Amino acid sequence: MRYRLGVDVGGTFTDILLIDEETGQTFRAKTPSTPHDQSIGVVAGMRKAAAEAGIDPSRIGQVLHGTTVATNAILEGKGARVGLVTTRGFRQVLQIARSFVPGGLAGWIIWPKPEPLAALENTIEAIERIGADGSVVTPLDEDDIREGLRRLRSRGVEALAVSLINSYVNGAHERRIAEIAAEELPGVPVSVSSSVLPELREYERTITTVANGYVQPQVARYMEGLTAKFAEGGVDGGLYILRSDGGLASAAVAARNPVSMLLSGPAGGVTGAIWAANQAGFSDLLTFDMGGTSTDVALVQDGTARIGRETKVGDLTVRAASVDVRTVGAGGGSIAHVPELTKALRVGPQSAGAEPGPAAYGAGGTDPTVTDANVVLGYLPTELAGGEITLDREAARRAVATVAEAMGLPSVEAAAQGIIDIVNENMFGAIRLVSVQQGFDPRDFALVAFGGAGPLHANALGRLTGAWPVIIPPSPGVLCAYGDATTSLRDEAARTYIRRFSELTDAELHGILTELAETAAATLEAEGVPRTDHTVTYQVDLRYHGQGFEIPVPVDIGVFDDKSDDGAGLAALGKAFDAAHEQLFSFLLSNEHELVSARAAVSGPRPNVLAARLPEGDGDPSAAVTGTTRLYVEGAEAEAKVYDRTLLRAGDVIPGPAIVTEMDSTTLVLPGHAATVHVGGSLLIRPEA
Repeated sequence: MRYRLGVDVGGTFTDILLIDEETGQTFRAKTPSTPHDQSIGVVAGMRKAAAEAGIDPSRIGQVLHGTTVATNAILEGKGARVGLVTTRGFRQVLQIARSFVPGGLAGWIIWPKPEPLAALENTIEAIERIGADGSVVTPLDEDDIREGLRRLRSRGVEALAVSLINSYVNGAHERRIAEIAAEELPGVPVSVSSSVLPELREYERTITTVANGYVQPQVARYMEGLTAKFAEGGVDGGLYILRSDGGLASAAVAARNPVSMLLSGPAGGVTGAIWAANQAGFSDLLTFDMGGTSTDVALVQDGTARIGRETKVGDLTVRAASVDVRTVGAGGGSIAHVPELTKALRVGPQSAGAEPGPAAYGAGGTDPTVTDANVVLGYLPTELAGGEITLDREAARRAVATVAEAMGLPSVEAAAQGIIDIVNENMFGAIRLVSVQQGFDPRDFALVAFGGAGPLHANALGRLTGAWPVIIPPSPGVLCAYGDATTSLRDEAARTYIRRFSELTDAELHGILTELAETAAATLEAEGVPRTDHTVTYQVDLRYHGQGFEIPVPVDIGVFDDKSDDGAGLAALGKAFDAAHEQLFSFLLSNEHELVSARAAVSGPRPNVLAARLPEGDGDPSAAVTGTTRLYVEGAEAEAKVYDRTLLRAGDVIPGPAIVTEMDSTTLVLPGHAATVHVGGSLLIRPEA
């Protein structure tokens, strides 16, 4: 009997889910995150989950991990000192960047331009030139590049990025520079753009390659340390890391290409939400993951998450495939404050984090947070995580009282309600970004809420969005870990190939896509996944000829014939692009279609984890009632029943106001709504009318 361990490290808690691969039985653990060394919290959670299951850690066959190590390195500015090699004449590529400033007109005044990840003094130029067709225009001057690399060595660079003009069509010069760097800079990891991102646009390719080098040493040290700690604990199974696009990569592959795991954590939640919604019979959904520090939202259509071609972390945007997740600084630990100048209540993005945490945690925190507001309103019980955390209600009231005093409000409860209303609106704004702004009506989707704080705010978000039902999956507080544990190995290969449709044939595009699929499949085969278990998906980036941007469009390879030139496949692609363009921008052009890039993604099989099935009930949840409590809801006090989720049965209907408690989260059902218990364990909240 073997077990899979899903691990998700958040800003406040580390979530662990241990799955028995034969029975589907799960064991949960939740431990405080250890920001100074994430592996400490991970190992502590692993041992706790193994003890809960009554097994020795050596029986864990695989560890599947969503991590924020790479993300934090960028957000905190604690990455490596990167040296950069560019083609002569392009030394300032990172400084010139793109002429885009976030925000409105005031952004030009208040937005501080971030410092490039590779300093100008650590950037050298290579005497070389590759033409746009891949031909060698100027041979590489090896003596000159050796001299430049020695200068970088004297400056103490810890990683090297190589990004030459047009290397996406011919990476020979980059590969040769990497070979020379291995001699001149021994032990320094090298990232080459023709491997990291073989696509056009020199700035995007360069910043992505530099970002890869920036986080590479720290990620490699983390992987090595975590693997060593697991070995000490008796775990000899493989370590796999969740990629930003929702797939898995072995620890070795992830360490070589860490830019692909910048959104590792949020991607696990989306994967878990898709699984939970599918069990409840829904394939179109909005995911809402509210943790202690931030909230992540995404849109899923037909059971597939939307995959974007950009990954954004703080002020940094790189070209790497990732689940289209939008993040706002709104979590249980988000701090409420009243600026002296405006006297207008603000919530976040500053967070109390895990240390000292909200005032209610009794660990030294004094700032009012969203968690404190929920405690004041009676939405949170005084015990969390199965009794491991006891909340201090009086400390929460004292903290929130500072907001009431600053705003002249009549009661602490009124201030707490204001905090909750504002944080809900902040999260609603993020949901609009992935739905309304992309041409989707949120009322056409279900809303899957998870994370430690998500189920508390889910009913209110359902009212704001009109997305019903609101689905609270089993174990919502550790759903990200569930997503980590139930996903599959994945790799992709891409190539820039700019051709107008009149210059392209079905057979030519079919050959390119097939070749890319072979490249990606080789990675999975090296991990022991046979070809018979591979699932291949294809995508191309298209635009109207003359446009400066493109839209990714999925490809049905079955429409293409490797020997046909009748254009049926290209015609279908053109129609799909037109539909996507009209949805996004509400207009079409008569210009000819143009291919920019093509890619193939290969995935392995998802693990066979059995879903839980609850015993049938008669609709009456009274057997699960553990008591009553007083809530402050909709401007008045109300009495609510408290339910133990583990005692609920399939078909039970819970009318609001009500509170449903479990080990890792708490669900609030508002007045005028009811939660129905699905046989798969999810709570489905809908308006009663």
